[in-house]
Amino acid sequence: MTQRTLTQPIPVPAFGGGSLADVLPAVLAGLAVPGDAPALDLPLASRVCVVLVDGLGWNALRARPDEAPFLTSLLGNTGSRSITSVFPTTTPIALTSFGTGLSPGEHGIVGLLLRLPENGQVVDTLALPAQVDMHAMQPRPTAFERAVAAGVEVTRIGPKHFDGAGLSEAGLRGGSYAGAESVGERVDATYDAVRRGERALAYVYLGTLDATGHRRGCTSVAWSHELTHIDRVVEQIANALPTGSALVVTSDHGMVDVPFENRWDVANTPSLSDGVEVVAGDLRGVHVHARPGASAEVLAAWRTTLGAEFWVLSRDEAIEAGLYGPVLEHAYHRIGDVVALASDTSAVVDSRVMSPGLLALVGLHGSVTGDELIVPLLTSVTA
Repeated sequence: MTQRTLTQPIPVPAFGGGSLADVLPAVLAGLAVPGDAPALDLPLASRVCVVLVDGLGWNALRARPDEAPFLTSLLGNTGSRSITSVFPTTTPIALTSFGTGLSPGEHGIVGLLLRLPENGQVVDTLALPAQVDMHAMQPRPTAFERAVAAGVEVTRIGPKHFDGAGLSEAGLRGGSYAGAESVGERVDATYDAVRRGERALAYVYLGTLDATGHRRGCTSVAWSHELTHIDRVVEQIANALPTGSALVVTSDHGMVDVPFENRWDVANTPSLSDGVEVVAGDLRGVHVHARPGASAEVLAAWRTTLGAEFWVLSRDEAIEAGLYGPVLEHAYHRIGDVVALASDTSAVVDSRVMSPGLLALVGLHGSVTGDELIVPLLTSVTA
């Protein structure tokens, strides 16, 4: 098929020096863990705390300095900058790239809803308990495993039910896990973690901002209040670090609010269901798996139906554009025959198979608009 000429360029992740996948390799280099030369310049320290704030986009942070005074104060520090997430801009894909230093095309977790070509099963990669063996699905070593092998004391800090389960087994395994539900417990766990051994790496996951955005919208008053809360939590974590420690704060993706009237439903749109075996991926970064022999017709129908609201590409066009980074054989057919990326505040759902909870979300992500793709990388060294 002839390469489609697009009316506007598609933003793509900045793999190899400006993406979320480059963060932990740079942290490990600063901890003297053997590996390739880092593609990001981060402060060197023998004790590092990395905080990941789920759902915090660069644009949203820059637009709310009054709600996030501590995080905003880090913007001018050496190493602080904007970076990109990965595609789709969704937690399981992004955190697996973050945890492994690999592109989605390399690690193979390429969708929230992931169709496995070997048996046609559609897996929810965030499901707890996991629907498949996530370690077997993504067996490549993680950054945390590499750090442990090099003698670094690694502690992962987050909700207790994440320990050894689901996504943690795909891209975030390695070291010890400190289950901590409250803010006080997480700050206390961080205080202990960064003081272990001669070299220490603490990873802290904060998920409430993303959850608030999904339920109430990322332009809501509730989201702004939650950002203020998160800002204070990160400041408390920073204050718990010993002198000379490095703090690194980043995020897996941003978010946009999508009005319900802007959602295409495959269930009642024949032009989006004809010839389609299953719709996977995410609501704004859609993987369309066509029935055998129907991929060309499905591609044409989705382009015609969705129009300028989406970039609609064939699998090979999406790979050639660089959306997934290098794509290995095991990941190739996990990507849809057709890939649809929202270019504005739209989404695609399938009410026949998607849960009421998923269909009710207000704030969404998954595409490559600036509000979703660009995330902060903030650093400081404790004086």
